[in-house]
Amino acid sequence: MRAVCFDEFSARPVLREVPSPSPSPRGVVVRVEATGLCRSDVHGWLGHDDGISLPHVPGHELVGTITAVGGDVRRFSVGGRVTTPFVCACGRCPECVSGNGQVCRNQTQPGFTHWGSFAEFVALHDADTNLVAVPESLDAGAAALLGCRFATSYRGLVHQARLAAGETLLVVGCGGVGLSAVMIGVALGARVIAVDIDRDALTRAARFGAAGTIHSAGLSRSAVLDAVRDAAPEGIAVSVDALGREETAAIGILSLRPRGRHVQIGLFPTDPVIPMGAVIGKELAVLGSHGMPAHDYPGLLDLVAAGRLRPQDLIERRIPLDAVPDALVAMADDTSAGGVTVVDLGA
Repeated sequence: MRAVCFDEFSARPVLREVPSPSPSPRGVVVRVEATGLCRSDVHGWLGHDDGISLPHVPGHELVGTITAVGGDVRRFSVGGRVTTPFVCACGRCPECVSGNGQVCRNQTQPGFTHWGSFAEFVALHDADTNLVAVPESLDAGAAALLGCRFATSYRGLVHQARLAAGETLLVVGCGGVGLSAVMIGVALGARVIAVDIDRDALTRAARFGAAGTIHSAGLSRSAVLDAVRDAAPEGIAVSVDALGREETAAIGILSLRPRGRHVQIGLFPTDPVIPMGAVIGKELAVLGSHGMPAHDYPGLLDLVAAGRLRPQDLIERRIPLDAVPDALVAMADDTSAGGVTVVDLGA
């Protein structure tokens, strides 16, 4: 098969022929139809993930058709159109048994623990636990994006923060994950305020339904907090840091009204200092969100089926597999909150 590979961290990836995968006993092989290009793929390529072995094929957001099935798979068969969470659970550890496969102690992650979806075929493990059936009518790019950024945002807002219609949501950082949170918040009936240093990102947030935007470039923390209070005098019920910086997390937490809930989705390069005085004094909840187990996808898919959530609207560029090396390198050099790129394999 053709796949995008790198033999050294930070060395330019190349498209070449490599052996096609075979299914593990509880796994499947999927012919990739589309796959998202995510900043997490860049971090893996740069060597920021110690679980990657070389040579490596990145890619973790995908949709495709099953072409081979392991002997122990019972719920899925050849020909099924599927996606999968980027955190694939084992289905057998205590976390999985309790319904929390997103923090499985034996988790696998395509594009990180094993070869991923920047390829014509990808192997996925523990299929009965991890695969999600996708209707043929759903846009391939939209289906691919459900595996990571939309699932993580949905779990954070719905299952962790319990965001309710009529509440005010603050989203700090409007890249792909942040804009997913904006779109989901709007779909749930929340009033959404978006914060970013990039005006184009805020224009996208407004297009996706944000009721207010705050351009934070050059502003002090106190000035941003003042702007949040002006935009939401009713108070922020739920905040999301979709970027993963000490300052953005602090803004999210300090913006909350008493008993508010902060969701941390963005990953930090180093452990941050958190304003725990506010957490204690206002009885705030600080919650993480790390993917979503496959069995929790129906609620997300229902929003999509009802037309209240359109992941495909986030896509601004579709590229072929042979354009991935250039796109990966360009993303590493670009810190702006650009539109989402999807790799279309035309399967």
